[in-house]
Amino acid sequence: MILPGGDPADTRYDTGIAAVLVASADAPDRFAAALAAMEGRVVGRIDWQAPFGLHATPQVVVVETAGVDVTVLAEHLPRIVERAAVLEAGLVVAMGSDQIDAVAAATLGGGTILLVDPNVADCVAAIVVAAERVRSPAGVFDVGRETDGTRLERLNTEVARIAEALARLTRAEIEGDASTAPIVGDRTNRYGAPPSLAEPSAADVRRAIRARRLRDQFFGTALFEDPGWDMLLDLYAAELERGRVSVSSLCIAAAVAPTTALRWIARMTDTGLFERRPDLHDRRRAFMVLSDRASEAMRGYILATRGADLRIP
Repeated sequence: MILPGGDPADTRYDTGIAAVLVASADAPDRFAAALAAMEGRVVGRIDWQAPFGLHATPQVVVVETAGVDVTVLAEHLPRIVERAAVLEAGLVVAMGSDQIDAVAAATLGGGTILLVDPNVADCVAAIVVAAERVRSPAGVFDVGRETDGTRLERLNTEVARIAEALARLTRAEIEGDASTAPIVGDRTNRYGAPPSLAEPSAADVRRAIRARRLRDQFFGTALFEDPGWDMLLDLYAAELERGRVSVSSLCIAAAVAPTTALRWIARMTDTGLFERRPDLHDRRRAFMVLSDRASEAMRGYILATRGADLRIP
């Protein structure tokens, strides 16, 4: 569409997106540049210390955290998230890699789009997606969300179903074969009751993770990107070790760009595989853990692979 009265060669779209910008006075202008590029409107600019009034009616609230201390983020981000929800506006937050934990502690999940060190093009894409979610809550026109979200739920369902079926078969073999008569000769090992399976160990899971990273050294990281499974493995290993995993550490474990990792963390949290636990001693940080359902599925899956004499992929 050509903007009214504009140059026919100008291919920018009049998106009609109205946004409130939360940023410090000396913040980068990437959100402002993104809104200008798409002919959006800044209906309000708010400093981090200023109250967030309800007089503006934006479709999107864009938040620039550059140069903002993490203690300020911890204090004000929850209020911004709350106000965006009251306004029924999309929420986009840009941050540096050193701010991931502080930002994620307050904003992860709930449809918030998190960007790590984005450029103007990244900001444009995020604003459009956030606005479209407001216009179409079901995500009908959100191609990225529809594809990844649907695929994630399907994979989650299938993995859980297969893991449960394999574990059930393994238990049936153990229980059923135990009552059968001994098998003669060298066929005993094939048909006799298998030994009890040892519980999964953190060392086994860590070996699988190291094998995946070793593969990346020979084939590169882009070809076999699988952040969901990488994070499931990392969180399960940490659970077995009784350790804690921060959001920033989980982003590293995902072996993808931080923005992509945060998107997957949010989706897997919304799907019920991950849970966020606040740090009781530092509100600027949160830890990620597996849900009970995901933990049991991982245990069943690993036991099933071991019972089938397979390795953890």
